[in-house]
Amino acid sequence: MTATPPLALGLVGLGRMGGNMARRLARAGVRVVGYDTTPGAAAILADEGVVTAVDSLAALAAALPAPRVVWVMVPAGAATQATIDELAPLLAPGDTIVDGGNANYKDSQRRGAQLAARGLDFVDCGVSGGVWGLDNGYALMFGANEAGALAIGPYARILAPGPDRGWLHCGPVGAGHFVKMIHNGIEYGMMQSYAEGFALLDGKREFALDAAKIAELWRHGSVVRSWLLDLTAEFLARDPDPGAIAPRVADSGEGRWTVAEAVEQGVPAPVLALALMMRFDSQGSGDYANRMLARMRQAFGGHAVDTARGAGSGDSR
Repeated sequence: MTATPPLALGLVGLGRMGGNMARRLARAGVRVVGYDTTPGAAAILADEGVVTAVDSLAALAAALPAPRVVWVMVPAGAATQATIDELAPLLAPGDTIVDGGNANYKDSQRRGAQLAARGLDFVDCGVSGGVWGLDNGYALMFGANEAGALAIGPYARILAPGPDRGWLHCGPVGAGHFVKMIHNGIEYGMMQSYAEGFALLDGKREFALDAAKIAELWRHGSVVRSWLLDLTAEFLARDPDPGAIAPRVADSGEGRWTVAEAVEQGVPAPVLALALMMRFDSQGSGDYANRMLARMRQAFGGHAVDTARGAGSGDSR
């Protein structure tokens, strides 16, 4: 009887997410051939015995048995497109490219069609789990044709929290990144809701509320319990005062795409939209409008305005 060869996967992009995915795969016996444009990134994982490091996409393709599966974990946009453009001519019909970044689903549909013309299967895979995925597993939501779904299946079962849970073939190419986009939009809304609630707790100073203990309480039996609340309770227990943290929250694109999709469909999504707007405000994008509001109030009511050098005074209307 011929022994089944071990699973082998090419992994492009060995940053925090990609590196930990390589570690999880290697723990399960997968041979990971790794490449990263950052000097030394692959060598670090090679020293750990996690990957076989290569110095080019051509070397990566040559090191994999056919049919090849290459998983791309690079930033969405130009970096992903450049990687796929360079990689595709190095592969053969029947090989599969997986995009595990947070790409726009419309870009994924376009890439899938272009690669299909070459005989290559394309899988768009949304990956959630962050820095905890190494130990807890990743939630994987992917779009693919049947061949692509079969190609990614063995790796999804390893990367997910369990072989029978935490991963889903959501539909055709584009569906995976669409589901991940909506997932991230919901995440924005949940985070904003928690943040506002804890701000109100902090504002009721006469009760001397212990936010860390309240967060821990809510983790057990409450209808608002979640992993986000677990993480919140943990950091509040370590450091209950966020005063040293700059009040700026970045957005990486998925929230914008989710709100745009709501507009395109004509489906009301006010919570998701407002959560995105609040991130813009935290980034200073609302400063001009707020200055204009202060000047209008000064103009019609003679109210004082604050300046960069000090605060004025006036009534609260």
